[in-house]
Parts: sequence; structure tokens; C-alpha cells
Amino acid sequence: MNEGNSPLTNEWWLPRHPRSARRARAYLRVLADVWRLQGEGGETAVLILSELTANACVHARVPRGRHVRTRCLLFAGRLRIEVADPSELMPEPRAAGPEDENGRGLALVAALADDWGTYPRPYGIGKVVWFELKLASAHSAGARFLERAVM
Repeated sequence: MNEGNSPLTNEWWLPRHPRSARRARAYLRVLADVWRLQGEGGETAVLILSELTANACVHARVPRGRHVRTRCLLFAGRLRIEVADPSELMPEPRAAGPEDENGRGLALVAALADDWGTYPRPYGIGKVVWFELKLASAHSAGARFLERAVM
């Protein structure tokens, strides 16, 4: 666990492109390894992040050239991940029928995360969708390495 009072943080920006969900998963797997997130927490976070990144890339109706920002925080035995995109439309969970190919993403987030929500970006255009997971064990050793290696 992060022994200090301040959280460990890391963030990255990705283009609003279909491949960005895959890149976000890869970045988070490296981060989980460096932060030594043990157990299923790391893979659950990867799955939820992938869903939120894909949603931001597919559903945000904004001009080309806009990006999706991901911010990860590790604090007090919790992992919080925020995905910000330039669309001001807040996501709304919906009930998907058995034949629907879409519409299950936020239900998945709600089922897997310990907490989640959305809010408008306070000093800019768009919104943030976030989730938190309680972690059994995490270590902060090597966080500085990740900042140089991934960014």
C-alpha cells in the first residue's frame, strides 16, 4: 500500500480512436505490475477501464482531434480510475435486451466496481466517468520507474 498520506497518481492521454481501449489496457497492466496490485483487482480494473475508454471513444460526439484522458490514483487501499472525454453527454445505464449487441457496459461497471459515477469536468468541456476498487494488497515501489517508462 501507499504508506504516505498522498496518493500515487499516473495519467495518460489517448486519441479518440478504436485502438485506444487496447492501449489503455496495456498501460494499466504495466501500472498494476509496477504498483504491485495483487489478486483480481488489477484485472478487474483493466476490464472496467477498457469499457469506459471504448465508450468514450465510440459515443463522444465531438470534433476530431479531441482526446480521452485516464487518471489512476492509488490511496488508502483503493484504486480510483477516471476517464475524461470532451463530450458533455452523461452516460446513462440502460437495460439491454437478449438480442442487443450494445448497452451492457455500464451494467458491467456497476457490477464489478465498488463505487462509480460521473461528473462534468469542472474547468473544461466534457465529463469524467470514474470507478473505485478496494484492493487487498498494493505496493508503491517502482512508481517513479513507471512515470519514465510509460509516459
